[in-house]
Amino acid sequence: MVATMPPGEHYYMYVGTYTGPKSKGIYAFRYDTKRVSFEPLGLVGEMERPSFLAIHPNGRFLYAVSELGNDGHTNGFVYSFAIDPITGKLTFINKRSSGGGGACHLVVDKTQQILLVANYGSGSVAAFRLAPDGSIGESTAVMQFSGSGPNPQRQRGPHAHAVVLSPDNRFLFVPDLGTDQIHILKFDPVKGSLALNEPPYAKVDPGAGPRHLTFAPDGRFAYVVDEMGSTVTAFNYEAGLGALTELQVVSTLSDEFTGINNAAEIQTDPAGHYLYASNRGNDSIAVFSIEKNSGKLVRIQIAPTQGRTPRNFTIDPTGKYLLAANQDTDNIIIFRMNHRSGKLTPAGKMLAAPSPVCLTFVSAP
Repeated sequence: MVATMPPGEHYYMYVGTYTGPKSKGIYAFRYDTKRVSFEPLGLVGEMERPSFLAIHPNGRFLYAVSELGNDGHTNGFVYSFAIDPITGKLTFINKRSSGGGGACHLVVDKTQQILLVANYGSGSVAAFRLAPDGSIGESTAVMQFSGSGPNPQRQRGPHAHAVVLSPDNRFLFVPDLGTDQIHILKFDPVKGSLALNEPPYAKVDPGAGPRHLTFAPDGRFAYVVDEMGSTVTAFNYEAGLGALTELQVVSTLSDEFTGINNAAEIQTDPAGHYLYASNRGNDSIAVFSIEKNSGKLVRIQIAPTQGRTPRNFTIDPTGKYLLAANQDTDNIIIFRMNHRSGKLTPAGKMLAAPSPVCLTFVSAP
């Protein structure tokens, strides 16, 4: 994930973590794109379980979920921080209840007025108004989902896993691991309101457990990574209706793999020629080519991440490197991206970070 910004030579890379004995919150690196070097800045923002981060489009503020409440008894939180452009350090502004349990994903809308949050534990999403000083205001909407899926251990109720806005900012898409649906909501950024669309959802295969969603850069197609099915479901996207029509389901694993796996993150390259999805268990990045006219996928590589549990990865602001965050080996591995083949090659660089689970960039002086 990278905030909207002009190309530059230096960036801060913020690392969200699962806190515990090794981690105390958000860590950072200063990234020199010419040297492909990362200077560790250490702990820059102390908080509990910042498992997902979002940068305000103006580059001045960082928002983080505090993933508490997956037990169903408490709510999670959303935090706001000011970014020091000189040091990269974060200054706490305020926090709010996330409106549900297990806050796990968030995004700032394209008008820069509303923060949207997914709550995994309670299966809900919430919207908050943002003030000019970066602080999080009162909630403007909460949408509670219902339903279940065929897996009694993991799908007894709804589990909203991400909030993804349509390219035109009119619709909000919410992959729900608990119900095997991608909820489709009408979004009004002026009011900060949410309402069910018609159609109100798209489906994936029963028990697949949709987790994250990404749009192709041209907005014609959408791709959902299914955590429990270890698959990617490709959709045609009708922008006028906010509708998703299934095109294809492809595995993120080779036929030879027989272990336990949970797919996690998904993203296209900047040109929209290739798609990447991470595997936890197989501990790899699956690489797919995207057929230009149909949007369908062909798997071309499964690249080991040289660590365990790549819960998140991101593509750097130059579009030349993919960085995989290995949660259970406390490292971030850098891969070169071949723009002709789409394949990943280890760049021979490893960054140390405690329990890394989210990576995002912002421009630095």
